[in-house]
Amino acid sequence: MNTIMKIGQMLRNKEISCVELTQGCLAEAKELNPELNAYICITEETALQAAAEVDAKIGNGDELPQLAGVPFVLQDSIVTAGLETTCASKMLENHVPLFDASVWEYLKTQNAVLIGKGNMDELGMGSTGETSYYGGTRNPCNTAYPAGGSAGGVAAAVASGIAAFGVGADTGGGIRQSASYCGLVGLKPTYGAVSRNGLVALASSFDQIGPIAATAMDAAAVFDAICLQDGRDAMSKGRQPVSASIRKEINGMRVGVAKEFYEGLSPSVGKAMQNALKTFEKMGAVIVDAEFPLLNHSLSAYYIIACAEAASNLGCFDGLRCGYRAEQYDDIDDFICRTRSGGFGPEARRRIILGTCALSAEHYEAYYVKASKLANAVKNEFKRIFNHCDCLVAPTVSKAPMKLGAGESGADGYQVDSLTAPVNIAGLPAVSLPCGFEDNKLPIGMQIIGDKFREDVILSIAHAFETETEGA
Repeated sequence: MNTIMKIGQMLRNKEISCVELTQGCLAEAKELNPELNAYICITEETALQAAAEVDAKIGNGDELPQLAGVPFVLQDSIVTAGLETTCASKMLENHVPLFDASVWEYLKTQNAVLIGKGNMDELGMGSTGETSYYGGTRNPCNTAYPAGGSAGGVAAAVASGIAAFGVGADTGGGIRQSASYCGLVGLKPTYGAVSRNGLVALASSFDQIGPIAATAMDAAAVFDAICLQDGRDAMSKGRQPVSASIRKEINGMRVGVAKEFYEGLSPSVGKAMQNALKTFEKMGAVIVDAEFPLLNHSLSAYYIIACAEAASNLGCFDGLRCGYRAEQYDDIDDFICRTRSGGFGPEARRRIILGTCALSAEHYEAYYVKASKLANAVKNEFKRIFNHCDCLVAPTVSKAPMKLGAGESGADGYQVDSLTAPVNIAGLPAVSLPCGFEDNKLPIGMQIIGDKFREDVILSIAHAFETETEGA
């Protein structure tokens, strides 16, 4: 798998033209996509135009940005003017936005080459990628299994070499879980570090855009390109680039281990995490015992708040203002009912109903208010841990996914988010990276969680771990 740096060197040394590179990626995408279902649409014209511009700049001797000419995939919940953005939902089938998301603007400025829009769980609602209106994405590591969710299409494209990196969204673990299942590095930045302008919102207080890449250094390079302060997002704070701050030495760093994150793991995940912690000790890190007693309650708070915000955010999809429209109906109420019932898939309908219930007058105090108080307690728990730890290390997911079509549903399926959702509640940065393999050849992911705006710390630790275990 070619890294961003390697591709950049090839282009600058004129070992290959950007058009040739792009044509190869497009051909491979068309060949592999029928099996993987990683892309909802392949943006051939856009890609070739961008590639030609890069070749022209190289020919003129112009200085190129770091991501110039690098093929990538954009999750289909990130809007692109003139290109379909469906969020993998029938509700937005054939929808073409009128403006670009901020991150897409930034990546175009970098002269990155968009190969296509990545498949995902419908509107970001799911943890395996199987709720997509266009069908689930297969995992390139073992095609009998899903690529994860909600950013499964992005991860599958990168893991199969159809793209060098991807940009997706993480609301309760989407970037990290997909990266974990596909053996990649997935960075969920600090809330506010990357603009959400142009991201079709699921849960606005949890949503965060971030990169999926082959290595920690690649993830850092993409983060540097998109972590700009943006006045179009009220919560945007931006962040200084981190690539220059990343180092390989972690001697003396305090790595926190909270036992609650290690309960109920599959044997293979448990063994992989034990080996990872031994590696950290070998590298000179200090393992610090930590406690997170609220972990088992965090998921309930997350789903109450996330579903409530989703119900509010998706209220505009009623067939009147935008989206799918029912063709047969009796009156306006029947029209909206039939439109929303027909436009949303089962999981989206379930979560919208749950959120509407939580926000109703008779349940608001009992559910939403209590969940909000618990969310604040979770934030304080992390603050306490980072008073004596530089990072917290935990599994990304507790076990391997079930085969495609045999996944857990309902409340059991929501448990997949149990180790990742607390990070979104607290708005913290976290990076998932490979640390072993399941018996079914699927990779195992480990997440490194940091304090707010310490992407440099967690990416340094990830980079150091990669360097130490390379070829192991």
